[in-house]
Amino acid sequence: MVLPLLTRIDHVGIACRDLDRAVELYQATFGLEVASLEVNEEQGVREAMLAVGGSPASGDRPGYVQLLEPLSPDTPVGRFIARRGEGLHHVGYGVADIGTTLAAIGGAGIRLIDERPRHGSMGASIAFLHPGDLGGVLTELVQFVSPA
Repeated sequence: MVLPLLTRIDHVGIACRDLDRAVELYQATFGLEVASLEVNEEQGVREAMLAVGGSPASGDRPGYVQLLEPLSPDTPVGRFIARRGEGLHHVGYGVADIGTTLAAIGGAGIRLIDERPRHGSMGASIAFLHPGDLGGVLTELVQFVSPA
């Protein structure tokens, strides 16, 4: 029996032109609160992570809506918005061990955008998989690092 590599849906990434406006919309519409707000220069985005569910008392990590505003038009999210407009950009899945998961998925013939993990939101280790091999869906693997 093959053990599942994905542990949970970690987040959905949504490309937006105006992060502040998008945060206000998600707060007013769904009552979500911002768990993290940061700029990721490497990925060319300003982003907000809005928590959905989870129970800190029981140790359950929430899922997130990740709102992504490009820092410039020539970033991946900037190009995405120019081609497709605002909307669903990617799906992020939790994994227990990102290195092992990348090796297994790459070994199965799926193209890896990132062959090694890189820094992601809220201190997580992340890696992206090629959408052309996964039904057109840009897929992110996320290994959450517990605070010490």
